[in-house]
Amino acid sequence: MKPISALDARAIRVVLFDIDDTLTTEGKLTAAAYAALERLKTAGRRLVPVTGRPAGWCDHIARMWPVDAVVGENGAFYFGTFEGRLVKQYQDDAPTRARKRTLLAGIGERIVAAVPGCALASDQAYRESDLAIDYCEDVAPLAVEKVERIASLMREAGLTAKVSSIHVNGWFGEYDKLAMTRRLFAERFGIDLASDASGVVFAGDSPNDAPMFGFFENSVGVANVRRFESVLPHLPKYVTQAAAGAGFAELAAHLLGGA
Repeated sequence: MKPISALDARAIRVVLFDIDDTLTTEGKLTAAAYAALERLKTAGRRLVPVTGRPAGWCDHIARMWPVDAVVGENGAFYFGTFEGRLVKQYQDDAPTRARKRTLLAGIGERIVAAVPGCALASDQAYRESDLAIDYCEDVAPLAVEKVERIASLMREAGLTAKVSSIHVNGWFGEYDKLAMTRRLFAERFGIDLASDASGVVFAGDSPNDAPMFGFFENSVGVANVRRFESVLPHLPKYVTQAAAGAGFAELAAHLLGGA
């Protein structure tokens, strides 16, 4: 991974970013990180968080943050304000989401019983499409072996499973953060990211960001990405010196020429 100073920022017009431990620091959105968002938006950059966080959070983010849209639940949907109203576009229709939630609830109960120390994520009640098992946010951090056990149980139940910096997320379907991000840009911004990604940067920190790291040439890991370096199938091309929200602020300063 190259230092962030090696990234050519001159053509970057779009900033995609994970939230937990990329924008936030120890679960908090710092003033410095939020100010970095404001500066990027004021400078005319298009901003889209791409997160594993739930629909309930993403409704707030799309309405209240200085962003153009948000991709949530690891690619289950995008929300954004377009032509003066909030638009919600899901991977699945409402009856399908309801049916899958019932199945996910049962799978979640079995995993919590099978892996001591884990728990349903505290934001599970606000989720539309996926199951989030907490391994270090509101529970004592679990060993890597237990985290992998959670992911394995999800896959045995027929789910796609991805590990974030705080949760193991599972869902029915083959979509991911990248698939819904590409759909958002095609449907709302008229951009084919497969052929027009040179002006886009993505920042993340954990295994569920790997599809984005692999796809975008201008991919950035905040410094704490190094703890997952041995398990990431795709590494970011660049890395910041600072971790978490301070690393995001460092990226923003670089994109804005030190402003």
